[in-house]
Amino acid sequence: MNSRSKRSLFFLLIALSGLFGCREKSLISGEEGQHKYSIYILGKDGKEYLLETNQLDSGRLTPDRDGAELNTREMDRSVMVKNGYYYYLNRKKTSLIKYAIKEHQLQEIQSMPLAQFSIENYQWLGGDTLLLTGLANPDFKQVRYTMIQTNAMKPIRAGNMEIPVPTGRFDNMSVGFVKRQGAQLLLGYTYHQQIGVSNYTTSDTTYITTLNYPEMTAVKTVKDTRSTYPGGVNTVQTSAFQDAQGDFYFMDCPGIALGNRPELSTAIMRINKNSTVADPHYFFNLSSAIGNHAYGMWSVGADKAIVRAERKDLFKGLGDHYSTPHFEFYLVDVKNNQVLQKLALPLDKGTRRECVLLKDNIAYISVNSSSEGNYIWKYDLKTAALTKGMQLAGNTDFILRIDKLR
Repeated sequence: MNSRSKRSLFFLLIALSGLFGCREKSLISGEEGQHKYSIYILGKDGKEYLLETNQLDSGRLTPDRDGAELNTREMDRSVMVKNGYYYYLNRKKTSLIKYAIKEHQLQEIQSMPLAQFSIENYQWLGGDTLLLTGLANPDFKQVRYTMIQTNAMKPIRAGNMEIPVPTGRFDNMSVGFVKRQGAQLLLGYTYHQQIGVSNYTTSDTTYITTLNYPEMTAVKTVKDTRSTYPGGVNTVQTSAFQDAQGDFYFMDCPGIALGNRPELSTAIMRINKNSTVADPHYFFNLSSAIGNHAYGMWSVGADKAIVRAERKDLFKGLGDHYSTPHFEFYLVDVKNNQVLQKLALPLDKGTRRECVLLKDNIAYISVNSSSEGNYIWKYDLKTAALTKGMQLAGNTDFILRIDKLR
């Protein structure tokens, strides 16, 4: 190659570099604080990052260049995202803190004291009112709540919920879902038994208590022994939703990664509109339909949902459950108890993740693939077409969550 050719190639590479650089920059450009989506990344070196972007359809981002590196003493993935802000319970500071990304850094905006509280569930009750439901620590026996006006980060009211505390061999509990039903709240939960330093088991029963709202006094409690571990900690992964007709669907998750009662069935259950008990005639047995346990469920409209199910033949136990690619995604019809399609996606890794968003009949699904890389895939609900969207590259090891910022 002569010197003129080399020089031409040199400038061509510079031009292409600039073109692709602008293309990637356009994903995160725009007025700060006005981005549409956030992506939470765990890096290969153990560092964690938050990235904000205007779209998920294409392009390539790297967390160390395009994101804000997080101080993991300040925040982890159990974060609540709304209207451009991030809300996180900092236990060391015993405060609920409201953050925003500014100048590629996570910056504290406001805070309010919140001590001896472990969040199990959050619900936006309209406007800027946030209801947090959780357990009093350090013993995790008493169900507590706090209601917050997030614009001012001021408590509205707080106290105990009238939920029976664990007794006998069951020494702790978990709250799986909270649903407002007019002047009442429905709370789904179960009880656990610690049987070793890193081992536990779960009651065979799903409990649903109806509470007067906002007094939080008990009206009644019903038991359902068809499965156990309703929902999950929804700051980490979604497992319940209300459809357009007002019916409420929740997943019971007895697999080893949550309930540790793998002999029971993962199932979708339903509380009909204006009812306070699980429909005794409805039980969508996912374990039977798919052949495996599942741990997450996201509504995609029109009586359909995407569920994330493990492949029990591909992992050895809890020790490699998070790191081994063995998760599959299915489209299901919750109204008619049908598995419609196994999505032709690479095997995913990461035990629990917030990994599905819906926009304009496109389901965006983040997948951590050891063979194909870390991508946000696009699933067209009208045509069933699957295509790759944005790639999370560079230092990315896991996409832990994707969220709508506004």
